Order: sequence, then C-alpha cells, then structure tokens
Amino acid sequence: MPELPEVETTRRALIPHLSNVTCTQVVVRQAKLRLPFPADLSTLLPGQALDTIERRAKYLLLHFETGILILHLGMSGSIKIIFSNEEPSKHEHYDLIFTSADDKTIILRYRDPRRFGMVQWWAHGLPMPTFLRTLGPEPLDDRFNGEWLWAQTRQSTSAIKPWLMDGHHVVGIGNIYAQESLFRTAIHPARAAQSLSKTECRELVAQIKQTLNAAIAAGGSSLRDFVHIGGEHGWFQQTYFVYGREGEPCRHCGAPIERMVQAQRATCYCPVCQPRY
Repeated sequence: MPELPEVETTRRALIPHLSNVTCTQVVVRQAKLRLPFPADLSTLLPGQALDTIERRAKYLLLHFETGILILHLGMSGSIKIIFSNEEPSKHEHYDLIFTSADDKTIILRYRDPRRFGMVQWWAHGLPMPTFLRTLGPEPLDDRFNGEWLWAQTRQSTSAIKPWLMDGHHVVGIGNIYAQESLFRTAIHPARAAQSLSKTECRELVAQIKQTLNAAIAAGGSSLRDFVHIGGEHGWFQQTYFVYGREGEPCRHCGAPIERMVQAQRATCYCPVCQPRY
C-alpha cells in the first residue's frame, strides 16, 4: 500500500506538470472504487483552475476554485502523467485532463488493479470530511516530537507498532516505516507504548522523521504496484533492515530476522537488536 513517502513523492512529481493549468475534462471508465466516483464531477470540475496540490496523511488534496479534490491511492493505486491520447489499460480507471497556459494537454491518469482507491469532492463552505477531521498530526511536522509522543502514550496499553500505525494518533506511518523506525531505535514492536521512556520517545520520533525523509529522497518503496508518475520505481526497499526479511540475517548483528502478526499485519524484527524488555 502506498504510504506517506510514496504519496509525498507523487505530490512533488505532479507539481511541475500541473502548475498554471485548468481542468477541461473528467473521463471515468470505472466508477466503482472504494467509494463511488462522484457522479457530478464530470460537469463540476471542467473550467476550474488548479491552484495547489497538498498532502494530508496519505491523501492528495488538489485545490480548485470551488473546492478540493481528494485522492487516495488505496492498496495498489498509482498516478501517471501523459501528454497524448495513449490508450488506457484495463486497470486505468479515470483521467483528469488539463490544459496549460500555452495550450498543451496534460492528462493525470489513475491506475488501480484492486480498486481500493478513492476520489471525493470537498466543496468550499462544507464541513471537513470526517476521515480528514479525525486525523492525528503529521509525523514530519514540529508538533510531532518526543515530548508529545511521551505524553500521548502514558495511558496506552497498546503495543507501540500498531499505536504508531493508528492515523488517529499520528498519520502516515504505515507498516513498512513503523517497522524500520522501530528497528533503528532498537525498540521491540510489541513493547507497550506506555513503557517507552522520554529518551526512547525522543529517539523514536527522530528515527521516524529520518526514515520517512530517507524514503522520500529514495522515491519511496516500489512493492507490487507502486510506480512514480513517469513509471519509475522507488528504491528505498533496497535498504530495508527488517521489513519483509523474515529468516534473513540482521544487517547489524547477523541474527535471523523474526516475524509475528500484530493487528492482522505482519511485523518483522530482530530479536537481538530489539529486545522485548
């Protein structure tokens, strides 16, 4: 599933192509995504200029004149930019067609084999959608710091790894980057969140930020379906310490990487570098 680094990589890649453009057409080939494609978007969006592209958690927010188009990549989604009438493939479900100031056509095309992605329209003047309103802080913002993490986890008996993956606590730290950050901090993923000391919380926050920034710099992780807007792959997966490495030797101590299941998600860790207590 595309996580924060993959979505942020996509956002940054889109900006040079979608600056000073106006939407001219919305083409929907498959409306049955995780939520139905907004039925009125094909008439509402054409003629509106695109202002900015932001990211909130794993959502892309495309700001138009009368509202915000919210895109989510789901489990297997990716976006590409094309400049011609390239024939869409089976899993390419919709196009947002733009015209630039110099009359060039630019097509944002969405691909999603599993169709777990989402498109929603948030009109100006309406309340913020619940799925955005209930999100926690961004992990790369200053608000997310060691003191905040320590204070927020004092009453939590949850294991630290699923705690970090709960978007109501903090957004965007998915399965991959939670595992990698915990390894870098030498914290066992099954440790109770409330058991972390202030020092451990500060170190964990620092490693989360460092891991996410390194992943963004590497173009994210390309597992299964994720590719960049030009079809390139990210390469952060080549540097994983634990994720997906069950049975392989730890890059630090050589012990076999072990695997367990937490909240129905696989978790890999080093039993030597990440002692449970």
